[in-house]
Amino acid sequence: MSVALKFKTLLLISASFLSAAEPNTILWQDWSGKLFEQAARENKFVLLDLDAVWCHWCHVMAETTYKDPEVVRLIQSRFIAVRVDQDARPDLSSRYEDYGWPATIVLGANGKEIVMRSGYIEPRPFAALLAAIVADPSPGPSVRPAPKVEFSAEARLSPELRARLQKEYVAQYDFQHGGWGFMQKFLEWNSAEYAIASSRAGDPNERMARMARMALTSQLHLIDPVWGGAYQYSTGGDWNEPHFEKIMTVQTEDLRLYALGYAQWRDPAYLKAATGIHRYLTTFLRSPEGAFYTSQDADLVDGEHSGEYFKLDDAARRRQGIPRVDKHRYARENGWAAGAIAMLYAATGERQYLDEAIASARWVRQNRSLPGGGFRHDAEDSAGPYLGDTLAMGRAFLELYQVTGDRAWLHDAGQAAAYLVANFRGREPGFVTSKAPTDAAYAPAPERDENIMAARFLNLLAGYTGKSAYREAADYAMRYLVAPQVAQERPTGGVLLANLEVSSAPLHVTVVGAKNNAAARALFMAANALPGDYKRVEWWDPREGPLPNADVQYPQRPDPAAFICTGNSCSSPISKAEEIRPRVERLKAR
Repeated sequence: MSVALKFKTLLLISASFLSAAEPNTILWQDWSGKLFEQAARENKFVLLDLDAVWCHWCHVMAETTYKDPEVVRLIQSRFIAVRVDQDARPDLSSRYEDYGWPATIVLGANGKEIVMRSGYIEPRPFAALLAAIVADPSPGPSVRPAPKVEFSAEARLSPELRARLQKEYVAQYDFQHGGWGFMQKFLEWNSAEYAIASSRAGDPNERMARMARMALTSQLHLIDPVWGGAYQYSTGGDWNEPHFEKIMTVQTEDLRLYALGYAQWRDPAYLKAATGIHRYLTTFLRSPEGAFYTSQDADLVDGEHSGEYFKLDDAARRRQGIPRVDKHRYARENGWAAGAIAMLYAATGERQYLDEAIASARWVRQNRSLPGGGFRHDAEDSAGPYLGDTLAMGRAFLELYQVTGDRAWLHDAGQAAAYLVANFRGREPGFVTSKAPTDAAYAPAPERDENIMAARFLNLLAGYTGKSAYREAADYAMRYLVAPQVAQERPTGGVLLANLEVSSAPLHVTVVGAKNNAAARALFMAANALPGDYKRVEWWDPREGPLPNADVQYPQRPDPAAFICTGNSCSSPISKAEEIRPRVERLKAR
């Protein structure tokens, strides 16, 4: 048989197979602006299934609802089916984050939403929903107009609004079980960090410290006792019904907070949690090149609950297999990982953590960089660039500068900040998630958590560099955050945290001495081990020239020394590493 005849036969077989499979199969497409042109041409709706690789209920819906014959028939006849991994498309994830995962969105050919539903939908009600949309395509009650945001020239919370947010912040705390929120239990990172920061800045009756510590201790129930790593959340109003997916944002933010908690209270349980999460990251989510993967599935078998599996020991688990790891290496997730591991290094002084953080950051710099200081999300992006990638990397670079004193990292942080401001500044206050629109009907919009991180990163970068442009950019993010319609969304801790930082100068510790001097290094490590993320730690080696922000003039001395600056005054020279923390505590008590 000739090659041509073989090829023709193969095509006929393939066409026959597809034709036979077609009645029971949904032809899923990727998201594209051209979808709506097709929808108008074919008189169809666009059905978006926005899911996650690691998501249990996404798997259940794929295996049940989307294989139901009536659902398949309806979709084939009147819908263009689109399936998107939300981790791969931060713009769509941000747009529909209140509805997932899975999120089910039905749009008309004009790009406007008709239905937006959250979570698993069983086959019969889903078929009824699709039939109802065909019969009456007017937007349903799930589609609510975005609230009108009223901006002012102010970039700080008013005393009245701050008091309202603080009241809501406490009201959302579960004093019986710990943590913010009463149904799903997880460590709400911004709220926990605000409690940690507030416990250092004046804490009557130590209420904020108790809230932070109770939350950190409760979250220990969601640390995998075998492999380490943190499960995503628990249902049922307590901490005893975990969902077993392990996603990067949970690993890295929990790691950061346990490192912060250990630095502040020296509780060995927090160090054990932090090192357990680190062990999980480097065992299961670290690539051979030093970059980090994205997540690990909740299910060993798609759609089957894995509660019994996660009760097993290591050997028994491995005999059954290991849940799927999403091996995409996104810039954003690696920025989160590098920054969190750098903070673990700051809290412990263990050199391997620094080496791992640097390896991740360097890999992203080599493989995901864009001209001008920004970053792609993946090796190739179908959309973007996205704010989250450049923001996460900029923050990681700044944290690496803080823990090393290497000015190359500060340069990279500045490049990322410049790219961020040039490409993601919205027409109204706030930085938008994506440079490009998701489709013709939806312009890029700000997302609250990203703007909280942007305000904090840009504000601290302004302190390190002395550049007013970064302070102005931080204020631009804050003007979005302090708008009442944005600030009062739950949880309120993140806005309170950003406002606390931009309203005060960071703790400022500078070590003066040669970088090859062991005593100077000991002082620098002690400064980095001080509690809190909001601090400006610098290492001035006079041989390198002036510091990037030479707002304080330090004397050159024959022996290394550290200086603590608060407000308008600096301490006398400190020559012993063990004296730094007590001196800070005495200065705070004044």
